[in-house]
Amino acid sequence: MIKFENVTKIYPGMSSPAVDNLSFTVPTGEICTIVGPSGCGKTTAMKLVNRLIDATDGAIHVLDERDEMSNVLEMDPIQLRRSIGYIIQQIGLFPHRTILENIGTVPQLLDWDEARIRHRAEELVTMMNMPVDFLERYPHELSGGQRQRIGVARGMATDPPVMLMDEPFGAIDPINRNILQNEFLRLQQEIKKTILFVTHDIDEAIKMGDKICILNVGGLLEQYDSPANILAYPANEFVEDFVGADRALKRLNLVRVEEVMNSRPPLLQATQDVKQAVGFMTEKKIRFAYVVDAAQTLKGYVRVKDLKGKTGWVEEYLEPAATSIQLTTNLKDALSEMLVVDYANVCVVDGQNRVRGLIDTKMIHESVIESNAVAEGEEV
Repeated sequence: MIKFENVTKIYPGMSSPAVDNLSFTVPTGEICTIVGPSGCGKTTAMKLVNRLIDATDGAIHVLDERDEMSNVLEMDPIQLRRSIGYIIQQIGLFPHRTILENIGTVPQLLDWDEARIRHRAEELVTMMNMPVDFLERYPHELSGGQRQRIGVARGMATDPPVMLMDEPFGAIDPINRNILQNEFLRLQQEIKKTILFVTHDIDEAIKMGDKICILNVGGLLEQYDSPANILAYPANEFVEDFVGADRALKRLNLVRVEEVMNSRPPLLQATQDVKQAVGFMTEKKIRFAYVVDAAQTLKGYVRVKDLKGKTGWVEEYLEPAATSIQLTTNLKDALSEMLVVDYANVCVVDGQNRVRGLIDTKMIHESVIESNAVAEGEEV
């Protein structure tokens, strides 16, 4: 979908290139994160795709509306930019325009009628887990995280096959940043856009990317590969140092909880008899158990010490669970969440809050050990 062929960019008056003989290909429907130290040409490389900056030499091919690969240098720059989604760190919403008008910026330039623009805007804010009535608000009435979601929605307004994202979550606080990252990864499973994603954060690059492009100062390509291969087999000392010594922990970004969880955890039913529940927990040698209803929806948990000697139904002694974890959450985020609430194990739920399994710190620890062994070429 996006192909760099020996691309070089030298700015006027500069003796050395900002991007030097860069070649790599981003497969259709994948996210390629571009990462490297300051001055490595990350943003320059990305802006070459929609010709906000023109390359000095080489070619960049993208899939056009005819499903043919075209060199961007031979395309009309205005039409090119309108066909590519562009999302930046500063968001860049127009303060004097409503959210509806902001999302409709490019569709309006393409002569979409008002009904079509509104329909698409409603579709997008719903996709971003935001209420439709936000369309009538102005940017200053939204939080930073909400404005960032609208920035993403605006970039997707015309359903472009290619999207450019320049540190899109960089200005967001760590908690909302993590939420936005997870929401976008969930969304990407549905929309399957081809994305160049610039970041200065190697952890974000590993988490968000199907492929990672690591650049050195002067726009030199040091390694282009999957996150797993870069972590396991760094191409050289520069990549090894840039990725960091905690490569085993970073690999937790690559494993989802559904891959290691206990998919048949010991659960209690809310309508279960208390004496029966105590017997079950004693047999399983557990001090507490999570409780679900008939639809497997998580209701909370109970402690065996609080049930002993009691009568009635389990639901009468419920305590709310402080957290639960989605199936697609990676192990690093899962561990972080568990440490925050001080839980040794947590329920894994689907989008309808139905319990699908259980994850604990021992499973995560074993995954780190296994990952280390694989990276060192040992038999697991």
